[in-house]
Amino acid sequence: MAKPRLLIFTDLDGTLLNHESYRWQQARPALQRVTEAGIPLILNSSKTAAEVRILREQLGNTDPFIVENGAAVVIPENAFGNEGEQVVHFGAPRDEVLQVLVTQRASGARFRGFADMSDDELAEYSGLDSASAARARQRLGTEPLLWEGSEDERVCFEAALAAENLRLVKGGRFYHAMGIFDKADGARFLLNKYREQYRERYGDQRVIAIALGDSPNDQQMLEEADIPVVIRGVNSNEVQLPSGKHAMRSLKPGPEGWNECVLNLLFEYGY
Repeated sequence: MAKPRLLIFTDLDGTLLNHESYRWQQARPALQRVTEAGIPLILNSSKTAAEVRILREQLGNTDPFIVENGAAVVIPENAFGNEGEQVVHFGAPRDEVLQVLVTQRASGARFRGFADMSDDELAEYSGLDSASAARARQRLGTEPLLWEGSEDERVCFEAALAAENLRLVKGGRFYHAMGIFDKADGARFLLNKYREQYRERYGDQRVIAIALGDSPNDQQMLEEADIPVVIRGVNSNEVQLPSGKHAMRSLKPGPEGWNECVLNLLFEYGY
């Protein structure tokens, strides 16, 4: 029996990237094996496309990727026979989010978003350098903001966004105005695209999706996969392993745990 085709979806911060240093080098052995085996490695992150592109260059990664917690899938040219790069949005694109925010500000909502800041201002608020702040401001479907009103006003603001099919999600430093989507939407979309492509190329060969994450933000993506892998991290105990699946938790944190789990799975499936 032919060995199955594998797909790997991975979170970045705290999973493939070290929580403190953002380095990935401890995962190099597994990353090399994945590349040599021709297994698609799909980065699925809260980062923007501009931020992910930097990491993809470092990794030598050329596969589609998912940005801003599922706001959009970026499909490189010829990934599925497409001419030119394609961007598939889930929920409202950023321009529509900003239009709603302009209306809410006119109604009295008090906030300061990335669109209101210069690169240097965002660098000051976030601790990023100016070049990194510039990449963080290049957004496709979400708008982080600093809330400057009262708690009661924030509740009203959140309700007003919900009436426009948007939601307000609390992050570490910022709230995020965004559509109704999560990391699983992009993963599901790409999984179907790859299954269709493999069916055309290889017939009915089995496709197995592996997903790796470290926080509750990854829960839906993990549940979408055939093999969910929870990487040990700050909030990993809050992630539930889906029942009835070949699920696992890493013993080691971050890229070290990522490396160990991926190497074990590659060995198990004959890669």
